[in-house]
Order: sequence, then structure tokens, then C-alpha cells
Amino acid sequence: MTEQPGPVARAALALTDWAERWVPDAFIFALLATVLVIAAALTATTSTTAQVVDAWGRGFWELIPFTLQMSLIIITGHVLATSPPMGRVIRGIATWPRTPRGAVALVTFFTLAASWFNWGFSLVFGAVLAIEVARRVEGVDYRALAAASVLGVGSIWAQGLSGSAALQMATTGALQPEIRDIVAHGGLVPAGTISFRHTIFLWQSFLSVAVEMVVVTGVMWLATPPAGRGKTARDLGIDLGGRGGPRTKDGPGTKDGPGTKDGPGTEDGPGTRNQAPRTKTPGQRLEHSPILTWFVVALGVTYLARYFMQADEPLNAINLNILNLAFLTLGFILHRTPARLMRAVQDATPAVWGVILQFPFYAGIAGIITTTHLSEQVANLFVRVSTPATFPPLVALYSAILGVFVPSGGSKWVIEAPYVMEAAHTLKVHLGWIVASYDLGEALANLVQPFWMLPILGLFKLGARDVMGYTAVVFLALTPVVLILVTVLGLTLSYPL
Repeated sequence: MTEQPGPVARAALALTDWAERWVPDAFIFALLATVLVIAAALTATTSTTAQVVDAWGRGFWELIPFTLQMSLIIITGHVLATSPPMGRVIRGIATWPRTPRGAVALVTFFTLAASWFNWGFSLVFGAVLAIEVARRVEGVDYRALAAASVLGVGSIWAQGLSGSAALQMATTGALQPEIRDIVAHGGLVPAGTISFRHTIFLWQSFLSVAVEMVVVTGVMWLATPPAGRGKTARDLGIDLGGRGGPRTKDGPGTKDGPGTKDGPGTEDGPGTRNQAPRTKTPGQRLEHSPILTWFVVALGVTYLARYFMQADEPLNAINLNILNLAFLTLGFILHRTPARLMRAVQDATPAVWGVILQFPFYAGIAGIITTTHLSEQVANLFVRVSTPATFPPLVALYSAILGVFVPSGGSKWVIEAPYVMEAAHTLKVHLGWIVASYDLGEALANLVQPFWMLPILGLFKLGARDVMGYTAVVFLALTPVVLILVTVLGLTLSYPL
């Protein structure tokens, strides 16, 4: 007899249809959030309509540097994941699983681990690994594999090296001066900056990451239908082909995904198209020569070494710009030639359009909140309904809810930071743990908000509705775990850092 799916797997399958009907595009949430914040500023503060409009307009372009920094996080992650050496690693790992549940659990685990280093890298790495596994494991549910490849952005990433809020707190210039003043609290926190030592490098944060990895991997193991009960790529009409990406009758790549007309994979590795021309001009010789690559690598490595040697505290010296330079330098090493690197960057750029379009609107929202002093009203509300013990889980839960409307950890932290950090000072709660609590809650929203899934789902030839049944099950299981973690572990830390 055919093995029947368990209750978790049945719940995952039942939730897929709901997502398509009720979840709009993420940009709609950004516009709705703008309307709501304007209405709140007009009703809860003394600001006039003209003052609110001026605050929105002045704040609209305040996040331009941060927008570019976050775009580079995505691009450099894609560059690393699509390099030829990484392709060989992925193909090796894909030979390990033998059963559908083992296959999905393996993709989940490696995606989560990769997301700690870089969430953009984890998305592409997880997708390419999932597709390779789908070719090798008979009967595995293709939708479950696709869902597993995006779970890093719904759990671990915000507690890792590319976690937006932690990076913003550690990076000078990543937040508006008004927010830095609130965090500084009259000089209590110098310059209003909080280093990684007090956020993602806390032992409490590492423990949270370990617990999340166990829970998420276990849930996906239980949620995966047995062979014959789910839908394989073949059942969905998707031809996985050889070592390229998924193929349909329209070809392997579309304008909606990171594929190209030649497919997302070649013999040089997934996501690249690196064949050198047969007859090379002098300019083409430079493009396909590693000479300039090694010069840039030497330049980058030397600068990074000198930067950390000169830093009083190396862990405190990590910021967005340093991480992006390190990842880009590593991308040069892995791709070996400028031509390969340029192609990888070109393939990655479609994934950043949402950041470019939406971040100015989030900056406008933050401008309204800080300029009209709406932040003080919300902070007072937090203080009235919280105690030092209940404030971290309240921040995590609130961040998860707001994340549905603002699906970006960095831009949403710009909105939340003024009143959340002000309330943290009033309640005398460890400031770094509040950032960590925000991160843990914020990531949950990505399990039910498909914004960051969309660039990768194009590679699978799937839509959000195909995977959100699985991600919703993970959301339901992980949310109470996160709330318990931020509450219990928060009691082990003292104010201010």
C-alpha cells in the first residue's frame, strides 16, 4: 500500500491554495503601509497634512546608500552561489539523500546554514541544490524542495552576517542621525552604534540559531509527502533536463526568473555562461584572463587584512561595506575571470528590482515616524503594555506582523528602531538583545510574505502558491519557539549592553 502523508504534510498541502487567493504583491503592502502611517501621524500627533507630506518627501531618498548596500548583498550572494567551484560542491552534496524526506531535510539544512553567512547566497545555493536533488531522488515532492530552498530567509538569516538590523546598528551612516541619537540616549551608547559582539555574536543568538535549525529541519521532514503522494517535477510538467535549470516548453529561463536563454547552468557551474569566444580580440583576452582578477583580489585581501589589523576590536569592525567587499573579493576568486564575474552579476540583477522600487517608500515612512514624533507615541504604547521580561517577545511578534507589510528587515528596522529602542531604554532592556529579538521575529514574516521568494521561484518554474503551504506550516511551528527563546534568553542579559 502507498504510504499516507502525515498530519503535517496534509496541512502543508491544504494551505497552498489559500496563498494564491489572499497574498498580493509585496509592493502593495508598501503602499498600504504608507497610507496607514500617514493616517496614524495625522490622528495621533499634532502634525498638519502639509507637515506629514513634507516629512515623507524629505525622508524618501534617505536610504539610497543602504539601498545600494542591500542590493550588493543580493548580488554578491548570487555571485558566490553560481561560481564553478560551488557548482561542484552542490552536485556532490546532491548525491547524498536517498528518500524524499531525506532529500528535503538535506536541502533545508544546507539552506539554513548558508543563510547565516549571506541570505542572498542561501537563496541561489538552496535553489540550485534543490534542483540537483530533484533530478536524483525519485518521487520527491518538487514543491517541498523549492520551499526548503527559501527557508533560510524565514529563519536563520537575520541572526547571521547579513542580518540587516545588526549590520545597520554596527555601520556608521546606515541609519539617520535622529535614530542614532535615540539609541545613544545622551551618550550611554557611544555614537548610537551597537557592534556584532552585542547582537549576532551573543551566545544567546548562537543558541537561537541552533534551535531554529533543528526545528525547521524537523518540520520539513514531517511535512514532506512520501513518494507517490506529492508532486514531482514531472507531475508538474517541468523537465529538469541535464545540469541546467528546470525546463518547460518555453525554455529554461524567463523574464521572471534568473534563467537565461542558455539556461541557468553550464559545464562551468550553475548560473553562468562562460564559454570564451573561439577567436579573441585583445579586449576579449582581458575579459577572459585571470590577470586583472588576481590584481583585484590582492588589492581587496590586502585592504581587508590592514582594516582588521588596525581595528581595536575586529568583531566591532564588521559592517555592510566590509562584508560586501569581502564577498565580492571571494566572488573574483571563485569565478577566476572578469567575464565570468560580469555574467554572474548580470544574472543576479533582476533579483534587486524590488529593493530599488520599495526602499524609498520605506524611507518615506520612517521620515514620517521620526519627524512627526509618531515614534514617541508608539514607544509609549509599548511601555504601557510591556515589562522588561515581556518586551523582547512583544518586539519579535510585532516585527513579524509588520514584516508582512514591509518585507525587508533593513528598511523595516529604520521604521521600528526609533520607538523600539526608545522603549528599550525606558524599560531598561538589553539593547543588543532587542535587535536580536527584532531579527528573530522579522524573519518569520518571510515565511508568509513571498517577496524574497519570487526571484528564486522563477528558477523552479513555480509560483508562490506552490510553496507557501510548506512555509506556512514552518511559520506556525517556529513562531512559538521564537517567542519562548527571546523571552527566556532575554532574562540572562542586562541593560544597556
